[in-house]
Amino acid sequence: MSTSTVVTGVAAVAANGLGTEEFWAATLAGRSGLGRLTRFDPEQYPARLAGEIKGFVPEDHLSGRMLPQTDHMTRLSLVMGDWALADAGVRPQDWPEFDMGVMTASSAGGYEFGERELRNMWSKGNKYVSAYQSFAWFYAVNSGQLSIRNGMRGPSGVVVSDQAGGLDALAQARRHIRKGVPLMLSGAVDSSLCSWGWVAQLSGGRLSTSDDQDRAYLPFDAAARGHVPGEGGALLVLEEAEAARGRGAHVYGEIAGYAATFDPRPGSGRPPALRRAVELALRDADASPEEVGVVFADAAGVPELDRVEATAIRDVFGRDAVPVTAPKAMTGRLNSGAGALDVTTALLSIRDSVIPATTNVSPVADYGIDLVVDAPRQAVMTTALVIARGHGGFNSAVVVRAV
Repeated sequence: MSTSTVVTGVAAVAANGLGTEEFWAATLAGRSGLGRLTRFDPEQYPARLAGEIKGFVPEDHLSGRMLPQTDHMTRLSLVMGDWALADAGVRPQDWPEFDMGVMTASSAGGYEFGERELRNMWSKGNKYVSAYQSFAWFYAVNSGQLSIRNGMRGPSGVVVSDQAGGLDALAQARRHIRKGVPLMLSGAVDSSLCSWGWVAQLSGGRLSTSDDQDRAYLPFDAAARGHVPGEGGALLVLEEAEAARGRGAHVYGEIAGYAATFDPRPGSGRPPALRRAVELALRDADASPEEVGVVFADAAGVPELDRVEATAIRDVFGRDAVPVTAPKAMTGRLNSGAGALDVTTALLSIRDSVIPATTNVSPVADYGIDLVVDAPRQAVMTTALVIARGHGGFNSAVVVRAV
């Protein structure tokens, strides 16, 4: 029998809520966090809207060299790690240090720190070590800094697969749990809302250039014109099910299934591989399509990509056969943080028997999906599917289930 991996702690952060319950309340209320970018002046750029986190004061949570030597994303990650462990009832100092590991994801993090260091290099001369440090921190923050802060000396690593990374990190953490590691801190918190990161995102050609915060990011809508970038994500505490119950931990649910595929090269004539990822994840969870109560969509907000996803969902579940939602329409797409946040949201949906709505969207009828819009939908469910796709062909799917 395979080892069951359960979630015992969560911490979420996004533009519409700092902390899990604040985020969840805002999501159910349909409160968007999208607005004009304030981290720097965006006037000269074609895209000017973002999902920025508000109310985060790092000095309230961190001190010493963690402040001058880190960037916004690092600080968020460290604080989210503290909150996730506290939610799980875990005091790292009470655990053997090799019994705890960290597995996270990143796709665009480190831009802010790197930009700052490059500015220092330009203003103070050729300090190549500064440029090197900027990229070293990119990797260190995702696992090393969380490991150091919490004394976790078990397996650690960083997954880089763009928007799919948050799901891939959770899957890798589940592998470590199955190999006998008692506890893994996993997920992703991402941010690239600085001028360097902004230009990098613009180069992908998928950002919405609308200045109307209610109409800029419209996944599965006929007026879809690209996405709005956001920042945030979630970190989760994963444990083996019996061990978690043995210590009396609260269990949110099980990471029951996972699969990843890669799309064929453009022009090959072969179909996209997203449907295959969904089918393999269901098989891994030993779940039928009829058991799934909700699908949390990747929701690219690009018409051709939305059609590919809608087709995959329809082919697996049937036309209008399963509720679909994309609450990221209120937060923006969070790069690697998106999948981990959607997993957390799915677990909360199962807990509270409610599916959050996709705001401001009128779905294309031809897509044949039952998109939850206008208001949350009450629904008793035990199983949810989360889909994430990364730029360049990454496809990942995770099944979460009540236990």
